[in-house]
Amino acid sequence: MQNQAITDSFNDPMGAAITDFHRTGKADKLRVFSSMFEEDEIPVEVLFRQYDEMPELEQTALQLAKGRILDVGAGAGCHSLALQNMQKDVTAIDISPLSVSVMKERGVKNAQLQDFFEDGYSEKFNTIIMLMNGTGIVGKLKNISAFFDKAKQLLSSDGQILIDSTDLAYIFEDEDGFFDATEFENYYGEVDFQMQYKNIKGEPFDWLYLDFETLSQAAEAHGFQAELLKEGENDNYLARLTVKQ
Repeated sequence: MQNQAITDSFNDPMGAAITDFHRTGKADKLRVFSSMFEEDEIPVEVLFRQYDEMPELEQTALQLAKGRILDVGAGAGCHSLALQNMQKDVTAIDISPLSVSVMKERGVKNAQLQDFFEDGYSEKFNTIIMLMNGTGIVGKLKNISAFFDKAKQLLSSDGQILIDSTDLAYIFEDEDGFFDATEFENYYGEVDFQMQYKNIKGEPFDWLYLDFETLSQAAEAHGFQAELLKEGENDNYLARLTVKQ
């Protein structure tokens, strides 16, 4: 399974769907496959939502974002555009070249084709936002050290990461609501995905759903502290990560 990296323009189903919707106001199904779940789809219009259409967790994150902001996995740029409308300074990055082109066309002032884990920044950020299951780009729990190492490089001394995720335990509970994590060979929030748009099928990739307790323990082990800011209705949450002083 390949790590998250810059996507080839001809192998970019997410970017192709975003481009179609941007140009025509509609898109075909953006199909999602996984060895763990039945086929699903991402409603492309959701990637273009306005601030007042966003879930409360996302609105809270945008309100709390301050200083120089890095929007990781910015997609079609909805969060960056909302931040710009708040007169905030934001840099948007994504690994999809087509998505980055759309962001620029939509008015995102600083949109860059950039992998979070690769070098490419010379300045520090006061806030890093990672939304729509922001822990996903970590891929697997074993990669969490690389994530925190990169975060330390990018954050100012008083910086914050605003990140959301979902605890998937509810999916695996039995009829009595009991969940046994020891039944899994690996961490139960490690999921594999593959996307397809029309005849464009992307490469498989790993995606991490992380419960807050595990995130908090990992943060503690890497010199960060985690604060639970808000819980959603679907076992999702928004957290703030800061470097311990």
